[in-house]
Amino acid sequence: MVLRWLLMVLPFALWGTAMAAMKPLLAGAGPLTLAWMRLLPAGLVLLLAAALWRRAPGVDRRDRPWLLLFALVDATCFQGLLARGLEGTGAGLGSVLIDSQPLAVALLARSLFGEAINPVGWLGLLLGLAGILCLGLPAPLLRQWWLMGPEALGERAWSHGELWMLGAALAMALGTVISRYACRHSDPVAVTGWHMLLGALPLLAASALAPLLDPAAPAFWPHWSRGEWGLMAYAALLGSAVAYGLFFWFASRENLTSFSSLTFLTPLFALLCGLVLLGEQLRPLQWLGAALALVSVALINRRQQLWQPLAAVDGAEVLP
Repeated sequence: MVLRWLLMVLPFALWGTAMAAMKPLLAGAGPLTLAWMRLLPAGLVLLLAAALWRRAPGVDRRDRPWLLLFALVDATCFQGLLARGLEGTGAGLGSVLIDSQPLAVALLARSLFGEAINPVGWLGLLLGLAGILCLGLPAPLLRQWWLMGPEALGERAWSHGELWMLGAALAMALGTVISRYACRHSDPVAVTGWHMLLGALPLLAASALAPLLDPAAPAFWPHWSRGEWGLMAYAALLGSAVAYGLFFWFASRENLTSFSSLTFLTPLFALLCGLVLLGEQLRPLQWLGAALALVSVALINRRQQLWQPLAAVDGAEVLP
């Protein structure tokens, strides 16, 4: 049980540092290059792993239409929008926008799969959103937003990548739901590998054509140092192959609302990494955000057990 929970949390721990690893790479490469370089090697690694583990690396014919949609939405659109958004979004705000996707997943899972949420679950989702706001945004910005509204972000608040990040969050939420349909008759590891491989191809083509169509576009092949190639390898192998392989394997088996709520822990892992490796200090607001994120995950995953006694005490009917 403990090992299972550790494996369930591992993707979010890897994602917590993968975005930080990708951000400096944009100085020497375009977002399209960054996106396909993250997907293509990871897809090949997952397909090789599926073959070595004596799984079927192919995809059942009945699942192939869903696989193509899965590749387009979760791989091509999500990674492209994410890399584009990183160009103009601060790491904190970008993480907040991406990690808000459990709200969309909960709504989609409730509508398509009938997963119960109930008031305790909704409270957990709202606390998780508040937690990632405290973790990802500086205190002065939160205070100014409360007092001044959108003006606190400046005149060009929504021209610096935030809309790209919101689009990426929506694409990931849709991809998480679509993965259920793509894995109905096929191995989740093989499906994840193929969707990354297929999703990388349009990004690869666009990255190769961009310099030919626009001389000002970034070069197709980046000029990175060895350290920067190491960051790219980390983002591709650990932040993509391992993280997405585990994520979609569990997403095909677990309650989507409960499992996706672990996304609220992603910025927490990013901050803990800075605390341990870089000696950074957490501000009081960030400690509050960490506590809210942990409470939200507990509430969402225990929402049924917590809501039933409350409803019984009130003499009310248990709500879904």
